Amino acid sequence: MPPSPANASPTDPSADPAADPAADPAADPAADPAADPAAGTAPHPPRTLHADYVVIGGGTAGSVIASRLAEDPELSVLVIEGGPSDLGREEVLTLRRWLGLLGGELDYEYTTTEQPHGNSHILHSRAKVLGGCSSHNTLISFRPLPSDWDEWEAAGAAGWNAAAMDPYFGRLRNNIVRVAKKDQNEIAADWIEAVKSALGVPEVVGFNDRPFEEGVGFFDLSYHPENNHRSSASVAYLHPHLKAGDRPNLRLLLETWAHRLDLAEGRAKGVHVRTAEGEEVYVEAGREVIVCAGAVDTPRLLLHSGVGPRADLEALGIDCVLDLPGVGENLLDHPESVIVWETHGPIPDNSAMDSDAGLFVKRDPEHRGPDLMFHFYQIPFTDNPERLGYERPEHGVSMTPNIPKSRSRGRLYLTSADPEVKPALDFRYFEPAADGSDYDGQTLVDGIKLARKVAQAEPFAKWLKREVFPGPEVTEDAQISELVRKAAHTVYHPAGTCRMGAADDRLAVVDPQLKVRGLSGIRIADASVFPTMPAVNPMLGVLMVGEKCADLLRQTPAPAQQPPAQQSTPPQSPAPQQPRTEGGDA
Repeated sequence: MPPSPANASPTDPSADPAADPAADPAADPAADPAADPAAGTAPHPPRTLHADYVVIGGGTAGSVIASRLAEDPELSVLVIEGGPSDLGREEVLTLRRWLGLLGGELDYEYTTTEQPHGNSHILHSRAKVLGGCSSHNTLISFRPLPSDWDEWEAAGAAGWNAAAMDPYFGRLRNNIVRVAKKDQNEIAADWIEAVKSALGVPEVVGFNDRPFEEGVGFFDLSYHPENNHRSSASVAYLHPHLKAGDRPNLRLLLETWAHRLDLAEGRAKGVHVRTAEGEEVYVEAGREVIVCAGAVDTPRLLLHSGVGPRADLEALGIDCVLDLPGVGENLLDHPESVIVWETHGPIPDNSAMDSDAGLFVKRDPEHRGPDLMFHFYQIPFTDNPERLGYERPEHGVSMTPNIPKSRSRGRLYLTSADPEVKPALDFRYFEPAADGSDYDGQTLVDGIKLARKVAQAEPFAKWLKREVFPGPEVTEDAQISELVRKAAHTVYHPAGTCRMGAADDRLAVVDPQLKVRGLSGIRIADASVFPTMPAVNPMLGVLMVGEKCADLLRQTPAPAQQPPAQQSTPPQSPAPQQPRTEGGDA
């Protein structure tokens, strides 16, 4: 999610405010003395706002941190979120409607630069709504494997090993459950059986029950099976308090864009934001600023604030406040491709979100953890093959091999000093190693070959009419590699662009306390701090980063010379005892 804005009414604009206890108090002139009775609407946010903690980004980690900090009634917490509220928005809250969010009004949709060895047409969806990508994605939920956390500590993130991090999984408020029986589609169940017989991989019932290296089964999801509603970060951590009105010290600014940090004398003092109406507002932090804008917009905000590689900033006319060469480097992802089959006819319609099962394989016995993963789609996933001239079958299914530990290391950078201009994302997908080898490309080739074995095994084989992409005539490794790289996609997992590391790591942006190196009063907590990519879908890892960040903040005493900041203008209305919300959603 992008440099975030903050809050609008937590209700859907079309909803009846009187029916929702979380309706914006500013909508009621009697409840908010700053409201304009004649207009019947709240005024623009005041020119200056204050809070003890300013959280930039109400997404996956930001929701956790804001909720946890606001547990202390003596602290004031203000969240700046670029998108609207998700409360009351069925198109967001209904998990199975996730595909309809991609490319829509709630998607920032970033493009990639030219990719000489891969697909240059990949669009990276980033959610523009409260809850961030947990309000936008499929909510596949894996706790990172012990080998993932231990890899972080080996990379310089002291105190982030598996033993230290695993307890945070137990703190998560999300409703993490296996795909419900009613949502387990017959073809997905048959696919699982075929994988077991064709590849000798064990079935996993509960991927989060214990560490694994290989396995196939229905995923654990963060959802409520009874109504197919999300248990996103916002739903789990913010909605209960928005509805109950029990956190008057928590304020949300929605549809507000954070475009420049206020950095002076080596300290983050606050952030300059712009509302949906174009008003410039300054938000001052009494204690700390926590940037949770995501792997794209966190480095973007730092760069526009003068924190990053000096030469790059000065070339664009941006004053360099702090020369941190690692900002934007180490851009990670889970690249994937696809194999598509046409089925003999329609398949049963029941599903949680149309990609309810998956497979992990360990090809290299020396590798720690799985080195190849698949999602099984109950739809023909042909967006990129169609661009290559392939036709979408009326009925079909897909497997998407992806690379748990991609060796590509990309870069995010600015092309303009204008904060409205999106940054460039060069993932360097499938870039050959110095010796000419292509680990990532070969991983996808191996994936296609394994998928074809599964397609020949019953009870899955009986469903399939023909292979659509790459096509049965494509058999040579070189042919497969060329096609799957051209049709490659992303699992939407950018990470690593403000990586955590040791003091002697010149490309580390934050230390193991999540503090930005060379500055005080500012931390980063989102996927950008990942030193390396977890082998599994990273959402729970981001939530756990949020939980740990909240702990780190609570363990840090307030500056002796500064009492906790109070909200200035307008004065906090004593009437509605609930989180304040403002912005374009009101």
